[in-house]
Amino acid sequence: MTDLPGSGTAGRAQSTPPAGRALGSGDEGPGASAASIGQIAGLRPRRRPQDAGEVPGDDVDLLDSLDPLTWRTAAAWLRERPSAATRQVRLRVLAAFLRWLREAEPSVELLAVTGAHLDTYCDAARAGALTIGVRVPGKPLANATVSRRRGVLSSFYAFAWRSGAVRHDRVAGSGTGVLTREDRRLLRQGVARLAADGRQAEAAAVALLDATGAAAGALAELTLQDLHPVAGGELAIVTVHDSRGDIVAFPVPPPARPLLEALSSGRAAGEPLLRRDDGRPVDVEWLRDALAEAALAGGIPRQRAKLLHPYMLRAITAADRAP
Repeated sequence: MTDLPGSGTAGRAQSTPPAGRALGSGDEGPGASAASIGQIAGLRPRRRPQDAGEVPGDDVDLLDSLDPLTWRTAAAWLRERPSAATRQVRLRVLAAFLRWLREAEPSVELLAVTGAHLDTYCDAARAGALTIGVRVPGKPLANATVSRRRGVLSSFYAFAWRSGAVRHDRVAGSGTGVLTREDRRLLRQGVARLAADGRQAEAAAVALLDATGAAAGALAELTLQDLHPVAGGELAIVTVHDSRGDIVAFPVPPPARPLLEALSSGRAAGEPLLRRDDGRPVDVEWLRDALAEAALAGGIPRQRAKLLHPYMLRAITAADRAP
């Protein structure tokens, strides 16, 4: 676990963070401290053309305006990787997300963000709805680009959780905590009951979410080509895209096999396997509703079931694959 010195709540003026914010020993020199993100190796701010700066000065100023605890968390996360290129990517992505957050949800602090906020941000990026924090406002970002951004942001929140800067339940979904082994057992029981009621799409989606930790967007894009049988024709492997855009293979959980086979029988090549009853594509809200319905069907109390979010099932995956 990374130790973050002190804790504070008061905001800091832009570009004038308090001096001597210890970040620990490292490439700034033994026992060194930094008063600005721009003092971290590889993140020297660029204030004018050809001034040898390495990153936009506005990005540095934006992070330097954070409250002390959030600033220390961000600074320690940036220094976690020695590569200047990785630090620069992390700074750029976090600054872009912070600009969007302050415009879209001005009352939400950076360390209070939930998986729902990340989903909304990524959906807006894919739809071309971002007007801030992107080079070309209104232009949709490629799925691979969005996946990489999500991976970087997931890395930040996983680091913040490991460091004790945020509680896990604030990142995963307000007030729910992590899913216990008993919760997962009840959820799988609920999947079986949804399937018995003829709700094949919802049952298959929750079963896959439980087994793979895939993002809602990745599940929405599943097609026949992502299902792979083994010798004898039994469905055994499903491939999904992770937060980096890479293809990852998972064993198909036994409860999902007949459901996916039934869904695929009515799909042409390239058509999404998971669709709403009216044929429209599924999204994170549909998946969240399916998760709640499976939880209720399995016996999880209604108040808790309604607070569940798909991100809770993929938080461990995101943390394990953090850049």
